[in-house]
Amino acid sequence: MINKKIFSALFILVLNNSISISQNIKNAAMPDKAAYVSEVWKSDQGDGTFTNPILHADYSDPDVIRVDDDFYMTASSFNCAPGLPILHSKDLVNWTIINYAINKIVPEKVFDIPQHSKGVWAPSIRYHKKEFYIYWGDPDFGVYMVKTKNPAGAWETPVLVMEGKGIIDPCPLWDGDKTYLIHGWAGSRAGINSLLTINEMNSEGTAVVDQGRHIFDGHDKHHTVEGPKLYKKDGYYYVFAPAGGVETGWQLVLRSKNIYGPYEEKIVLEQGSTKINGPHQGAWVTIQNGDSWFMHFQDKGVYGRVLHLQEIKWTNGWPLMGRDLDGNGVGEPILSYKKPAVGKTYPIVTPQESDDFNDGKPGIQWQWYGNPSITWSAQILGTDYLRLFCISKKQLPNLWDAPNLLLQKLPAESFTTTTKVKLNIEWNAEGKTAGILMMGQSYAYAGITYEEGSFWVKQVICNEAIKGSKEKVIEKKKLQKNEIFLRMEVVWPDALCLFSYSEDGKKFMPIGEGFKAQKDLWISAKMGLFSMSEANVRMGSYADFDWFKVSK
Repeated sequence: MINKKIFSALFILVLNNSISISQNIKNAAMPDKAAYVSEVWKSDQGDGTFTNPILHADYSDPDVIRVDDDFYMTASSFNCAPGLPILHSKDLVNWTIINYAINKIVPEKVFDIPQHSKGVWAPSIRYHKKEFYIYWGDPDFGVYMVKTKNPAGAWETPVLVMEGKGIIDPCPLWDGDKTYLIHGWAGSRAGINSLLTINEMNSEGTAVVDQGRHIFDGHDKHHTVEGPKLYKKDGYYYVFAPAGGVETGWQLVLRSKNIYGPYEEKIVLEQGSTKINGPHQGAWVTIQNGDSWFMHFQDKGVYGRVLHLQEIKWTNGWPLMGRDLDGNGVGEPILSYKKPAVGKTYPIVTPQESDDFNDGKPGIQWQWYGNPSITWSAQILGTDYLRLFCISKKQLPNLWDAPNLLLQKLPAESFTTTTKVKLNIEWNAEGKTAGILMMGQSYAYAGITYEEGSFWVKQVICNEAIKGSKEKVIEKKKLQKNEIFLRMEVVWPDALCLFSYSEDGKKFMPIGEGFKAQKDLWISAKMGLFSMSEANVRMGSYADFDWFKVSK
């Protein structure tokens, strides 16, 4: 927490540069969802070049494929639902969210409660015989697969391909009349790691048919080798695999004429002299003219694993990613480069952020903290606000294990979020709160609440929520009505959150103290909305969120 005097000074500095969002913002033209352009982060420079990160958001463990002139990407989603985001691009730089492959995390009953750090790990997306496949590993249950003929449409029910603990990061390869699955191991469950293993599957890719064979042991030089992607090129089997750990690792490539090895090895991407820590784990994709590119992540702590794009140059059958800046034969990531030569210039688009809640439902950018329930929100066609019901905390000490938090990824280093919310109280029921939230192992929010027969605005901080600690009210002010504007400004470099409120949408007043956002387990901090009821109070009441705006 930060002293109130320091907070007020910081807030005034930020407020002077912020954009006041008036009550009329609801009527302002928001970008079409299919062509959304962020105010706070875009990679495309509009002059034929791009800057990294491509996406300054937590799309960890990305995998990308090209089908004709379209690129599709998915990424880890852990316990958040819907899971397995599907993003689309025409040029590898400009991306938009088009779908999710699974509506609920399986097994469903397990993930009805947030299972932090568990769930959907390191997926692979592939296209085979006019169908899209995604394989992912759940460290506690095994390898799942889901498929479809239309990535923007409905996906089939997930299939458990390989049951077992600690089997993670799977990737299939259809090779003539053989079908293979490579995967890594999670030491926390399997008791071993730093090994890569290949199993044969049936031709449908729905089940493994053997016990598997280890093809690489990274213990000597490449500890924590994992996340393998299996490819075939010019008679070689290639395995692209990260090693060295999330924050400080490097990208390893293996090759062999025999799928079971022995494999040659080469480090092809490392931090080197750059400031891009741990550049690794991602996807090799070939564009229409034959050029190769590599999408990978960089761990940025509270902001999550953001995505970078590097050109690949092939020499003597080995890929070099980025640029060999120090002459040691290993690539290093670059921050700016010409866009991939896909043959056309496409409009700038970015993943969706702001939301006007058309037809009463959240946009595609939102995820719940656990498997969703139809009882959490109204989502009535024809309405232009999001109605979230005040769901009971039951016996939870805080929001850490509350599944009905509606959240999205942090979109940039610095940004502002603002919402307008009306808290509707039924039967004079007290103990109801709704508001804007920065969620992580510790969290903070500003919310409107009904207590002591009146409406109040309050700022709350819960330090070490992961340990079951209780929330602390930092400041509380009485309101004249049940409708309020809430704002949260996030300031680089420490993701410092400054909260404020307004009763007219024009003049915003600071409330509470500054709060440094904290990441969740294996994911970034997430921002969003909530509507909760204290335990053992009368049921009922709801919050209507008019809109959610992300701005500079």
